[in-house]
Amino acid sequence: MDKILIIDDNQAVLDALSLLLEIHGYDVVTAHTPFEAEQVVRYQRICLAIQDMNFTADTTSGEEGKNLFYQLRALNAHLPIILITAWTELETAIELVKAGAADYIAKPWDDNKLLTSIANLIELGKAKQDNDTFNRQQDERHSVHEQANLAGLVYASTAMERVIDMALQLAKSDVSVLITGPNGSGKERIAEIVQLNSALADKPFIKVNAGALPSELIEAELFGAEAGAYTGANKQRIGRFEAADGGTLFLDEIGNLPPSGQMKLLRVLQTGEFERLGSVQTQKVSVRVISATNADLLQDIKAGRFREDLYYRLNVIELRLLPLSERKDDIVPLIKHFLPEREFGLATEQALTSYAWPGNVRELENACKRAAVLKPKGALEFTDFGLNQTQNVTQLNTNKEPNKDEIEAAMREYQGVVAKVARHFGLSRQALYRRLQKFEIDY
Repeated sequence: MDKILIIDDNQAVLDALSLLLEIHGYDVVTAHTPFEAEQVVRYQRICLAIQDMNFTADTTSGEEGKNLFYQLRALNAHLPIILITAWTELETAIELVKAGAADYIAKPWDDNKLLTSIANLIELGKAKQDNDTFNRQQDERHSVHEQANLAGLVYASTAMERVIDMALQLAKSDVSVLITGPNGSGKERIAEIVQLNSALADKPFIKVNAGALPSELIEAELFGAEAGAYTGANKQRIGRFEAADGGTLFLDEIGNLPPSGQMKLLRVLQTGEFERLGSVQTQKVSVRVISATNADLLQDIKAGRFREDLYYRLNVIELRLLPLSERKDDIVPLIKHFLPEREFGLATEQALTSYAWPGNVRELENACKRAAVLKPKGALEFTDFGLNQTQNVTQLNTNKEPNKDEIEAAMREYQGVVAKVARHFGLSRQALYRRLQKFEIDY
């Protein structure tokens, strides 16, 4: 329950205000003197204070209230304070509002006005606390990310931050990880982050793309082959599992592995044992496996194309990457990474952010390379990127870029709730935070 402190030397005022607030669901604490008020704020969690301006008989200057205000703010700089004033202290009250007082109420007060002011201030305080908590969590997360090896990954979206958080947690263990997501979304980079931050960071890290090999060669690639094991095998071949012994093996496009390869892979995961093609000698290795796929393996299991027991061996924990179109906050940072020191206007930024990017980060990188070659100088336009403007561009947000006054007005209207302000302007939260920082707006 929200706890409100009332400070007044007049018992009748304390009783009237206490009754008013308690019947509206607030928990009330009262104090007769500035000293009592200081002790309450020092040792109790108070969400709002209502204070008189004078506490000594025949005193009307408001100086006592002024001193108390600054003492309470020194104890809790974020405590909302409502001043109860008589006409003789109005000038002092206005001075304190400029110094940070939340509001002032003239005697005799209007119950409805006072209740409305209290409700708004408490809600604003909660929103501010939520934002402060979010910012603190962001700072802590950024600190962890800055200390980790992120393999040069560029991101700004909350979705990608969560994936990285999980990847860094998984790096501390040796469980098998399955990374899923569309082509070009960054699955290999996430695998690198897991490996680089693990205890195996200085051990072999072997990569194999099962989707880039003919099915008849995949087993030889993974497990090796003796000379003469198949046409063209003129000498003994060491497989990727042997090469990765003691380290990590990254199997990309694992859904393309043929049934015989799936069976052998399951055996390696269970026992660490396998035989090269054409050999009866058993090899034994210790390898951590990170796999990735853009396929729906559960659907492949239903269709009989993928072994269910292998799926659960590979998928101890899944890291799922969203397509770039669903983490739009990453788009502009990526473009600036691929095109450093190049400029583009707001309309171009909106068009690029609204583009569907069916090829994900890989398509974005190629589009940036094209723009750099075909327009090496000057501000870039959307057409310079060579993207399909008619089929793949989603509906643009026609709202103009909000200025500082508009953002400040919206922050007041929505009582500092960043999510609501961002929705008002059609921005993501991260995009709004960038503008709040740019305009030096407190939040």
